[in-house]
This record gives sequence, structure tokens and C-alpha cells, in this order.
Amino acid sequence: MTPFTLNIDKAQFLMIDIQEKLLPAINGHDKVLRNSIKLARAAITLDVPLKYTEQYPRGLGGTSEDLVKVLPPNSERFEKTHFSCMAEPGFEVFLNNQIREQVVVFGIESHICVFSTVMAMLEKRIKVIVAVDACGSRVCQNHTYAMDTMGRYGAMIIPSESVIYQLICRAGTTQFKELLPLFKETE
Repeated sequence: MTPFTLNIDKAQFLMIDIQEKLLPAINGHDKVLRNSIKLARAAITLDVPLKYTEQYPRGLGGTSEDLVKVLPPNSERFEKTHFSCMAEPGFEVFLNNQIREQVVVFGIESHICVFSTVMAMLEKRIKVIVAVDACGSRVCQNHTYAMDTMGRYGAMIIPSESVIYQLICRAGTTQFKELLPLFKETE
């Protein structure tokens, strides 16, 4: 895929399956949750659409309450049973936004639902950015393998802080000042 610059007017966020019953099993789940919250807060400040999925919520529970509290009020939810969001009937219509052609993906598990979704998006030539530190797997090595493979096939793999700074573009703005405290939080 041709290199591209993340653009606030072309970006949308897709948060995959960060659910109550699944999250505690994820290696480094506190860090994944913390960075996902930063992205959700940035979505509000920067007015970037955020869509999210839940894998079989009857069995795995809904989205983490800590995240639900900070999701943008206009965020959209999609329930699924396929591991790849792209394989779920109706998902492409849910995701499709001709203006918002860059999709920032984050969630769990890196090597299952995130990986399957990203690879299917790349097949369709969608510009995908994966927020590496807002993704996770139960086994750390599985997360690493998935990130390496997605990057090799054309996804931009960067930390959530890079995602947010790319969207802000410059210091001194109101948005920069509002989001700056997120980066002063320690890991």
C-alpha cells in the first residue's frame, strides 16, 4: 500500500471487542484500556467518528464500563459473531463512510478479531492504522506476531499517542491543549 498521512478529516476510529469478560484475560489489559480511553477522549475532542463492535455480548458481556463512560455520545455499536468484522453481514455498510476513508483500529484480541478485520480491510484497499498499544492478546507473543504481519501487509502500526498527535497536527491549538493532559499520565 502507498504511504499516507493520517488526516483528521479522513479518519474514523474502530474499536473492536473491548468487553467486560474478555478484557481481564488480556496481557497488559490495563495499558490497553488506558490507551483505548485516550483514543475515545481524542475522538470527542477532535470530532472523529468512533464506531465499536461487541463479539457475542450475551456470552462475553458488553463493552468495558470504563470505556462506555468516555465514548463519544454519537458513537455507534455493532454486534457480531464473526471474528472478522468485515465478514459480518451489514458491517461494511455500518463502517462505510466515503469521506472517512482512513480507519484507526484498536481492540482485542490482536491476533484474532483485530487481525482478521485488518487483513480483510487491506484486501479491500482500505487505509488502516492500528493503534498498537491499544490492542492486546492473552499471550504477548500472539500480539507481536499479529502486529508484525499486519504491518508487513500494509497497515500502519503506531502507538495511540502517534495517532492522536498526527490528527492534532500542531501544538498551541485548543485541541492540543485539551488533549495534552492525556500524555502526561504515566504508564
